[in-house]
Amino acid sequence: MYLTKEEELALSGEYGYAVQKAMEILVALGDIYGADRLIPIKGAQIAGVSYKNIGEAGLEFLRDLRDAGAKVSVYTTLNPAGVGDEEFMEKQRAVIETYRDMGVQVTSTCTPYYGAFLPKFGDHLAWSESSAVSFANSILGARTNREGGPSSLAAAIVGETPNYGLHLDENRKATVRVEVEFEPKGLVEYSALGYHLGRTLKNDVPYMTGLKPDGVDRLKELGASMAATGSIALYHVEGETPEYRNALDESVESLQVEKADVERVLEEFRADWDDVEFILMGCPHASLKEVKEVAELLAMRSRPLKIPLFITVSRAVKALSDALGYTDVIERYNGRLLQDVCLVVSDIRDWYSGVATNSGKSAFYFRSFGFEVRLDDTERLIKEAP
Repeated sequence: MYLTKEEELALSGEYGYAVQKAMEILVALGDIYGADRLIPIKGAQIAGVSYKNIGEAGLEFLRDLRDAGAKVSVYTTLNPAGVGDEEFMEKQRAVIETYRDMGVQVTSTCTPYYGAFLPKFGDHLAWSESSAVSFANSILGARTNREGGPSSLAAAIVGETPNYGLHLDENRKATVRVEVEFEPKGLVEYSALGYHLGRTLKNDVPYMTGLKPDGVDRLKELGASMAATGSIALYHVEGETPEYRNALDESVESLQVEKADVERVLEEFRADWDDVEFILMGCPHASLKEVKEVAELLAMRSRPLKIPLFITVSRAVKALSDALGYTDVIERYNGRLLQDVCLVVSDIRDWYSGVATNSGKSAFYFRSFGFEVRLDDTERLIKEAP
């Protein structure tokens, strides 16, 4: 991989130990994937935030970098944090503060595009959370691979990332045409469609026809589920996403998807309400529009929910929900907005064993934890919940 003179100096330690270690990570990654050079990035989003995932070894790695003077050089945010008991939260706060010391904006969200930095078409990024990567590539037309925690942090420090994968034009072309032969309804059918396609296609770049989503939230859920059950980081939707016009080579194979495929996914997640101990929405973190919808649906109930409703959101959406009165309505009906956290990366198996959700992504992960899972649309969950 070609390095400029300045990059060679950074790799040799001329700019300090922290920059040297970051360069070593990026050069190793570039060599593995055959990158020709490093390219500048406009922003980064770092995984490896929940103490449940990184543990003491990960915290010590971060502290070592911080103590060596590591500072990020581009706008950088974090993936959601975990929640747990008092001991866990002490460690979790230490992780967050260590990132803060390195200049990271410590809003911890899987939807960084709802915050202060919205990437534009063609921007190169080093984002790590799977649904955020899908959103950036597919809906915004920015360019990022799915980075790991160390590589996204290294890219944030150096301000560059190796030029391979989805940074390259040739890798952004569709590898399969998906003909959706029914019209998905509501958030849950888009989520279930993504669930089916992710485990069917694995890591393809699908080009979809037949979809007419009534909002970006539908596409967000579609991409999140494909990224969870497979490793799809980019998709195109005819007439909807920014790169669809030049994405399809007519020689690629076609796949037909029928409503029965989505119905089979939904039938896998039919836990009885008696087995459900909480409701979870906001996976990925809910938009302001989604929070508003939940508040309006709750206001039509005659009584509060008997089981808690958790909606995970970014701090930006939480602040707007507070200001607009949605939070007050939700709390009156036994709901709560959880800011900057994710229950999937939290140690909650000692607290609960059954969940109802409108998210295929959370359904996938909670089932892998051994939970009873009910997957349904937002409106039905609110209306039918005890």
